[in-house]
Amino acid sequence: MDTKHIKISDFNYELPDCRIAKFPLEERDHSKLLIYNHGSLSDDVFYNLPQYLPKNALMVFNNTKVIQARMHFRKETGALIEVFLMEPAEPVDYELMFQTTGHCSWLCMIGNLKKWKDGSLKRDFEIKGQKLTLAATLNRDESEHSATGTNYWVDFDWDNDNINFADILETVGELPIPPYLNRETQESDKTTYQTVYSKIKGSVAAPTAGLHFTDRVLSALDEHGIDREEVTLHVGAGTFKPVKSKEIDGHEMHTEYIVVHRHSLVKLVNHECNAIAVGTTSVRTLESLYYIGVKLATNSDATEEELHVNQWEPYDNGRDGKIAEGISPVQAIQNIIDWLDRCGVEALHSSTQIIIAPGYEYKIVKMLVTNFHQPQSTLLLLVSAFVKGDWKSIYDYALGHDFRFLSYGDSSLLIP
Repeated sequence: MDTKHIKISDFNYELPDCRIAKFPLEERDHSKLLIYNHGSLSDDVFYNLPQYLPKNALMVFNNTKVIQARMHFRKETGALIEVFLMEPAEPVDYELMFQTTGHCSWLCMIGNLKKWKDGSLKRDFEIKGQKLTLAATLNRDESEHSATGTNYWVDFDWDNDNINFADILETVGELPIPPYLNRETQESDKTTYQTVYSKIKGSVAAPTAGLHFTDRVLSALDEHGIDREEVTLHVGAGTFKPVKSKEIDGHEMHTEYIVVHRHSLVKLVNHECNAIAVGTTSVRTLESLYYIGVKLATNSDATEEELHVNQWEPYDNGRDGKIAEGISPVQAIQNIIDWLDRCGVEALHSSTQIIIAPGYEYKIVKMLVTNFHQPQSTLLLLVSAFVKGDWKSIYDYALGHDFRFLSYGDSSLLIP
């Protein structure tokens, strides 16, 4: 199959607005669970998930935490400007970014940009009993600081070195719930739009398959003998970016940043690189690891920047593609472990633009827990690739059995 020439119109289905869950259930693990097992379909309640999983399996979760990435500033003219943080620019490291004091820079999407012609936008507020003025300045020069695509470089400055940027976002930032919910963010979203195991700040969208898990379900997984491991992929707003080109060759995937610790890689090897992924973000992380390991097979001294996984890398039929054919998933992951040991570091920090679509051969993910995705989306392409094109039967079943769709909706367990 020539993946690049897939027509996105072939991945359309009718999704009535009434089937989009605008709010989560009161008890998150009481959501419905569709089970797709080698082509057969059934449904259950999510808290029964562990009984469908093989004992001693490895389940991988994305522990990213959604940040309150949306900020509003009002100009003296009264115009309201929205600044939506997309990815850190200076410093580029997420952990360092949230610890910065006094100054930092982000690549941002700007709402009502035409009204922000020059000057700084300012907000006065109080944090921990201390007064503060936050200034946002749009960098319009023609250097590396200028716009990249739909993102603009914005410098933030504040006049209190006792306050870090994480404190500022907690005070004036707004949680960016998905646009298709068509409603304002509510206080309850601060809890319900985070997984119970979220830890590492950086995402502007939740890894929504994980929203169904509770401490009760996690304990049941442990009792069932499931080995749990966590990776980090910071989800970008590009996850909601519609495919506007007729063929997916014209769609550019957004870059997402991943962190995977050495002990997680060792656990993958111990499980012969067979994993149950919780969510499409865990899928993109795990499958990207294989291609990072392939790069290291031919360039053992690669830098972290050189380990970035490009969008079409898995479909390369050239030299690198031929090399990949001869490398097992276990060897690829071992290559990363060896590289970390040579570098004397405990975690891989890299990035990926991987697109997973029909024609893709999964290397590591053997089972998938995921929600129901938008029509004509890259996430639906990923699901179709996983179930060998049988996505329509799954979605027809969900639509016919009162499943709730999208971020706050129900979920599925896919066993191809």
